[in-house]
Amino acid sequence: MSAENAALRMIAGALTDATGLALEHEPVPAEQVVAGAPTTAYHPLDESEAGEIGVWEMSVGAMRDVEVDEVFVVLAGAATVEFEHVPSTGRPGDPIVLAPGSVVRLEAGMKTVWTVRENLRKVFISR
Repeated sequence: MSAENAALRMIAGALTDATGLALEHEPVPAEQVVAGAPTTAYHPLDESEAGEIGVWEMSVGAMRDVEVDEVFVVLAGAATVEFEHVPSTGRPGDPIVLAPGSVVRLEAGMKTVWTVRENLRKVFISR
């Protein structure tokens, strides 16, 4: 692990309030916007050779994305995720509705559309 990654390690036994973190939003790139004027924000919590842990948030609107291997837990908000392409099946997948407490695994290369009805905040672990 590099010295710069060492700075992104969570302190064992320390508390992080993922719901209260102040996040700076940036507009979603125009080529990804499906509806509205969504913004996203991100705060890294921990990085190592094993992966990354962070907090991600999206404002109301809809956007396309291509996913990485990730597991996340929704902390707040309401959204629907449509799966336009699932690499393991080569087909679209059934949409899912997200609410606080939802736990989801994403596969690298999934093509998704996120439609957020209420600002969505999640904690994720990616590889």
